[in-house]
Amino acid sequence: MSSRSGSGALPPTARSTGRRPLRRDAWVRPVLALLAAAATVTLVTGPAQAATVVPVSGAGSTWASNAIAQWAANVRSLGQAVNYQATGSSDGRKQFANSTVDFAVSEVPWGLTDDGVIDPPPATRSYAYVPLVAGGTALMYNLTIGGRRVTQLRLSGDTVAKIFTGAVTNWSDPLIKADNPLLSLPDRRIVPVVRSDGAGTTEQFTAWLAAKFPATWDAYCATVGRPTPCGATSVYPAAPGKVIAQAGSTGVAGYVAQAANDGTITYVERSYALDADVPVVKLLNKAGYYVEPTWTNVAVGLLGSTINNDQTSPAYLTQQLAGVYDNADARAYPLSSYSYLIVPTSLQGPTTTDKGYSLARFAQYALCDGQQDAAELGYSPLPLNLVTAGFEQLKKIPGAELTGFTPATCHNPTFTADGQNLLPGIAPQPEACAKQGPTQCGVSAPAPASTSTALTALASSTGVTLAATVTPATPGTLTFTEGVTTLKQVSTDASGRATTTLAGVPAGAHAYRATFVPIDPALHSGSTSAIATVVVQAPSTGTCRRPPWYPACHLSHCPPPPRHRAHR
Repeated sequence: MSSRSGSGALPPTARSTGRRPLRRDAWVRPVLALLAAAATVTLVTGPAQAATVVPVSGAGSTWASNAIAQWAANVRSLGQAVNYQATGSSDGRKQFANSTVDFAVSEVPWGLTDDGVIDPPPATRSYAYVPLVAGGTALMYNLTIGGRRVTQLRLSGDTVAKIFTGAVTNWSDPLIKADNPLLSLPDRRIVPVVRSDGAGTTEQFTAWLAAKFPATWDAYCATVGRPTPCGATSVYPAAPGKVIAQAGSTGVAGYVAQAANDGTITYVERSYALDADVPVVKLLNKAGYYVEPTWTNVAVGLLGSTINNDQTSPAYLTQQLAGVYDNADARAYPLSSYSYLIVPTSLQGPTTTDKGYSLARFAQYALCDGQQDAAELGYSPLPLNLVTAGFEQLKKIPGAELTGFTPATCHNPTFTADGQNLLPGIAPQPEACAKQGPTQCGVSAPAPASTSTALTALASSTGVTLAATVTPATPGTLTFTEGVTTLKQVSTDASGRATTTLAGVPAGAHAYRATFVPIDPALHSGSTSAIATVVVQAPSTGTCRRPPWYPACHLSHCPPPPRHRAHR
């Protein structure tokens, strides 16, 4: 057994133990180290007294599970055991209500209506929501062009909604091309991958669909027999033949990550995409920029959220995300949100004073020092307002006995010791190439396809007919010239051909050329034909007639008829 120390907080050495290998953004570590230097680590708690640290168990969110697993590993060396099962938000709330776990983690609060059914709060167990970790719901995809992985895919929200409802089914669709002007997208079927289990990630994703694209979402829900308006749901309504369903964040991420599953896309916490080293979509935001769910973009996005601050409400500290979806900051990621830690507020079910103390001790670490791991794990650290409110909620846990909180006692990287919010100042602005339009970051314009032009010239009694053919057939304009003189311009037809007839051409030899200019020079090059030569004969000026027996001659040079000898 362990006894509570004077502060009751875990020392910073807990961060350096038990960590699993991580992929890190190269610039995150030095930034966080610099910010952390401004704060101390000691948390303020009540008077020292004997207490027992006991194991605590929880279940729920797969979205937040990578962060929870890291924090549990960090505190294990100090004698604290935290056992967490990532079974999905819906199951976590159910287990907490049934008193089979000490805490739950969920992106979804109780009381929401899903497919006409209300998810009621626990009838015999009181609880409180504590903000735990923020992050972006990423759109992880597997797509190759010519055997090379695409890493700079951009999508608008409207296109994403149509992909996950079966309205857009091919990667070569014009809507996707409009988002990616410099990518030569393949003619390949899109395979959306969704969660088969009840998931907070699904609720977050479908809440966005329902809020921003209700017509598209309701039309899809109607095809699977759900009443409309469809609204948000924890269980994705999987229409046969339109989506593939997999269990858990690990399941959907693992399916998309397989090399054989080229053309797949899923929604999942960015942490899973980082672990699998698989790219995520740059999503178009309100300001017209395509952005990724980096920790700074998520933090800026969440500045647009509103929070239930009514401390008498059962939904205290739950989030409303309409302001996140339409955050006009160029850095904001539209699909940003945070998870809730659901904690007991009375000695009911499995809750004891020792368990309450142990749970509060772990939650303190998560809100402060543990937030330094958030960016490295693919999440976003919680800002000061949520950390402060979270500590007020932790006071409600039996056995926590917290007496106060100040920024100087919390080793959180988002604010200084005097409570200054650091997030807006350190979040980088997007590059100009991330703006919606003809440019695209990280993608070079492909070399235009070459063309060739062939020309024929034919003289007749009506003039000279010029016929040009462009290969391959390409829309554009053919200009016919003789020397430096432009004779005529003609658009190519569907077969790449253009013809014209020149009248009044003087007699003699003529040399013509055809020059092709494509409509879109970025896709096809221009080309010039070889010279086509034709001889035009002068028209007749004589009126003589020759008898049938007389040799043919040019009418302008008719000889006199032969003399007939007299018969003897």
